[in-house]
Amino acid sequence: MSISGAMSSALSGLNAAARSAELISSNIANALTDGYGRRELQVTARRLGDTGHGVQVTGVSRDINQALIADRRLAGANAAGLNLQADFLSRLGAVFGSPDDTTSFDGRFAAFNTALIAASADPQSLIRQSNVVEAARGVVTSFRTISNDIQTSRSTADTQIATEVEIVNHSLVAIAELNRSITVSFATARDASALVDQRQQLIDQVAAIIPLREVQADNGRITLFSMGGATLLEGQPAKLAFSAVGIITPDMTLASGALSGLSINGRPINTTQSGAITGGSLSANFAIRDQLAPNAQVELDAVARNLINRFQDPLVDGTLSIGAAGLFTDHGAAFLNANEEGISGRMALNAAVDPNAGGAVWRVRDGLGALTQGPVGQSALLSAMQSVINTFQPTASGALAGSNQSVMSLASKVASATMNQGLLLEANAGFAAARATALQSLEMESGVDTDRELQDLLLVEQAYAANAKVIQTADDLIQILLGI
Repeated sequence: MSISGAMSSALSGLNAAARSAELISSNIANALTDGYGRRELQVTARRLGDTGHGVQVTGVSRDINQALIADRRLAGANAAGLNLQADFLSRLGAVFGSPDDTTSFDGRFAAFNTALIAASADPQSLIRQSNVVEAARGVVTSFRTISNDIQTSRSTADTQIATEVEIVNHSLVAIAELNRSITVSFATARDASALVDQRQQLIDQVAAIIPLREVQADNGRITLFSMGGATLLEGQPAKLAFSAVGIITPDMTLASGALSGLSINGRPINTTQSGAITGGSLSANFAIRDQLAPNAQVELDAVARNLINRFQDPLVDGTLSIGAAGLFTDHGAAFLNANEEGISGRMALNAAVDPNAGGAVWRVRDGLGALTQGPVGQSALLSAMQSVINTFQPTASGALAGSNQSVMSLASKVASATMNQGLLLEANAGFAAARATALQSLEMESGVDTDRELQDLLLVEQAYAANAKVIQTADDLIQILLGI
């Protein structure tokens, strides 16, 4: 080999070593960067005719495990969706409260029952009559607090849906733009690894909201489909449309048209757990808004209906006329079964016994329709009220419709069912989160190994030094020849 050939080969080796050192440094620096794919320099022998003339850099490869990434995305989306639903039920369970807490849903009923027993034993006591009224007020407060929390959760989910739709739309536009840039890079033989990293980060962001499937196309392009079969990106990005409504009331549903559904490119899609966006946080927020929270409201309303109907029965309080409001009212008026939807949020204490509204507490002893006080020792009404909340009667609505329940048992079972459902979802969410974490760890383990990178860097340094030595030797030989 000639001196010039040796120098040319060594220079190509220096160039390859420098590029390789640059990539290794990038790998080490981004070992923990989400979406980063390990780079590796691709080189081949450079030949002129039948003679080797060093090495030639042919490109940069991005080393990733696409199947593992796909599994990690699905697991992460599943965990995110289950966590949202579990959090909702956990918050709702906290509002219901623990049965041994006097301010819990069960505790309010227990306090009301205790107050009625105490007043029955001493019906002339104004303090005990007042305790009955305050305990009844506590029951009303509990119903309204839980109902308000349910509707607040629906409103929060509705707002979050709008936010996530906006994130998905912006991300899909950015992914489509990166697709075009990557295609240009492939066509001009430029390294597109950084662009692919950015695209993967954006895809990960969308995948947590809508579980998706990534399909590789030509020239580095990709297409995206939801796991439910909706096309999100195929050349052009899909356009998701949704309109938030702000405050939500129990009567507002997707079926009635009061709440917005989701459309993709103008086409309405199924937003249930078996629909086109199944899994992920977007589907979970729809589930909270349209299924979990409304179901909780239905069960709460069933208890409220049962309670109100018992106390506005003239057989319990003989001073009430048919159709008159009892101790518990529908915003001050008598309750009609046809108006059950949302009754727990409208429940109010009858003004006739409420001193804050100009009423008198003695009416819990003498009757809500009484115009004057009766004998101070009569306890028939107080005993009847205490008996009626403990009497087993057929339940008219809710999951326990048709079964014989007392108000106490019905309230307890509704609260327990909510908590049990929350515990089940929490367990599933924990399992899903553990799986997502395990897959993420596997992805990181199969990514950049800093120990290996440092070893490779030592080899690159040795190669650089060897090529530099060749150039130095060639330079010494040329100086000798020039000196002859």
